[in-house]
Formats: sequence, structure tokens, C-alpha cells
Amino acid sequence: MKIKILDLLPFFLMGDLILPFLLAPTYQGYDHLAQVMSALGNSKAPLHMFYNIWLIVLGVIMLLCNFKLYPIIAEKSNLIAMMFFAIICIYAIGACILSGLFPVGETKELTTISARIHGYSSAIGFMLLAFAPLFTGLYFFKIPNGFLGVFSFICFAFSLLCFVLFVMADKPEYQGSIIAFEGLWQRLSLLCMYLPIIALCVTKNHDSFFLKTQP
Repeated sequence: MKIKILDLLPFFLMGDLILPFLLAPTYQGYDHLAQVMSALGNSKAPLHMFYNIWLIVLGVIMLLCNFKLYPIIAEKSNLIAMMFFAIICIYAIGACILSGLFPVGETKELTTISARIHGYSSAIGFMLLAFAPLFTGLYFFKIPNGFLGVFSFICFAFSLLCFVLFVMADKPEYQGSIIAFEGLWQRLSLLCMYLPIIALCVTKNHDSFFLKTQP
């Protein structure tokens, strides 16, 4: 059976969340709750090269799939398609490819050119990806598929909430509280951002009575 590239994207997106759990045991002292995933790409991490290559590959896969998704979404709305396309491009290039090419340091201090490029590009990409579920939801309502539309909007709300908590996590006044779990909020926000995209890929590749609605 011929494998379509959109069939691969869901596995890569889920792999992005699973891979840190596989690499972390080799990095003594790494804390999933408190540390961001990109910390696994710093030079002190034993498998940092593997993680950085993964980010680059993930970014390339997302870009390729983005070009496949654009005409599909554009059939219903050019505006939604353009906004979604721009978001995925910026995230794939900034938070994946550039982040892999320019890894972060052992600390969050932006003391090197590599750390600065990583910090700014990933921050912009991550922030914009939070809006991907919004445009995915709008597309699903255009199909129409109310179930996945509502699901995407719920993911959008939770992705914004987790992103705000992620930004607040390193503030001194929140240290010692659950808000300080920066790694947790990053992973939860990414999960909420990725799920609607996965649903979009699945609905475009497979016929399913559960995923289709009657007009």
C-alpha cells in the first residue's frame, strides 16, 4: 500500500512528544516537569545530536505536509488556508529547523549567537502555532464537521491557557508552585496544538463514518 506523506505527519507529531521521554534517561538530572524539551539538544546532553537532527527532520516533514494541506483547505477558504500555511511554515522553520541547527545552551541564558537564534525563532514559532487549532477548527466547520470543529476550538483554548502558564513558569513569584512546571506546560500546549493537525491529516487520508458528517 502506498504511504502518503500526510499519513506520516501524525506519527512525527506524536513522536515529538514521546522522543524526550526516550532520550531523557541518558541526561542525568533532566526533569520533564521543570525543563523544556529543547534542553535535550544542548551540548551537555549525551544524545544532543540525535535530538537536534530530529528537530530538523520534523521541520522538513511539516513543510512538505503543509504544501499538501494548503490546496485541501483552500477548497473551502483561501483565508484559512493562507493563515494556517503561514503558521506551519514559521513554526517548522523557526521552532524546528533553526532550533535544530542552532541548539540552546545548558542554561536559558541567551549568551551565544546560537542560543539567541534558537530562543527567538522557537518563541515566535511556538507562539504562532498556538493559533493553528483555531484555523483548523474554522476549516472543520466549513466542511462541515461540527465534532472536530468543537474539538479544535477546545484544543485552542487549552493551548492558549498552557502557553500562558508556560510563559509565567520562570517568573520568580511562581517558583515553588505548580505554575513553575515549565516543561509540563510546554508539553501540554504542544499536545493541544498538535491534536487538531493530526485530526486534519487523518480526515484527509482515510474515509471514516466517525470523522464525516452529513451536510
